[in-house]
Amino acid sequence: MPSIRASNSTFPIRAILGVFKLRIGVVITFTALAGLAVSSGPSLSLLQLLVLTLSVLLSSASAGAFNQYYEHDSDLLMSRTSKRPFVTGELRHEPVWLLVIAALMTLSVGAAWIALNAWSALFVFLGAFFYAIVYTVWLKRRTWLNIVFGGLAGSWAVLAGATAANPQLGVVPLALALVLFLWTPPHFWSLAIAFRDDYAAAGVPMLPVVVGDQQAANTIFLSTLALVAASLLPLLFGLGAIYGVGAIVGGFLFIQKAWRLTRDPCRKSAMICFHASLIQLTLVLLGAILDAQSGF
Repeated sequence: MPSIRASNSTFPIRAILGVFKLRIGVVITFTALAGLAVSSGPSLSLLQLLVLTLSVLLSSASAGAFNQYYEHDSDLLMSRTSKRPFVTGELRHEPVWLLVIAALMTLSVGAAWIALNAWSALFVFLGAFFYAIVYTVWLKRRTWLNIVFGGLAGSWAVLAGATAANPQLGVVPLALALVLFLWTPPHFWSLAIAFRDDYAAAGVPMLPVVVGDQQAANTIFLSTLALVAASLLPLLFGLGAIYGVGAIVGGFLFIQKAWRLTRDPCRKSAMICFHASLIQLTLVLLGAILDAQSGF
């Protein structure tokens, strides 16, 4: 096992939970369950549902751990990430962590392949690959488009859930995957405005670093309009009133906060917009699940 420096019995749990970014993993798993809910395929058995949930969660955890392992030097330069376990030394930065990460990834993909199907396993893999390699290694330090393509991780999770029930993808799961793709940039760019100085110090070309806060805020607003428009597409292909309420209420809130951000592109407005994006996504995903299960 990787070396852990612990001062008390509860410490390893806290450190490990932090390095695997389990809060993000829970959100990614929620998107997969939404993809499953809107799929036209047969219901999964309880075992298959458990495998899907754990596969997506573990693959996301492995990608999150790799992100922190790979970026431990630059994390030291940012106030937002300076307390991460590899930075503080709570967890030793040792190559054995790569074996743990690879084992988790192999376990999650293999379980999905055996219990579900090859398509679902592929999308489980792609979700982790896009976050760990495409975003973290290839794009993050090279282009402001990093989060645009790296954000496909959430889209792949939707498709992993959808294909778990039916390898033949329907229009609604694809539309929901598009929503996740369009959601990630304005969500993350809002956070990047709040922590622009951090990203600049670390040499990461996030959009606000490249074009400034005002232009970034304008881009967030336009991106949010595109996102909300896309979030209404599932209404044309089978989802009903419950989903519509969630998409409209969440979309209105996000647009309102994004507009206010263009009027005052400061840290406070950026964080308000960031939290509005989380509410919007929650309402969309929860609306999709409830609507699909309601039978209306």
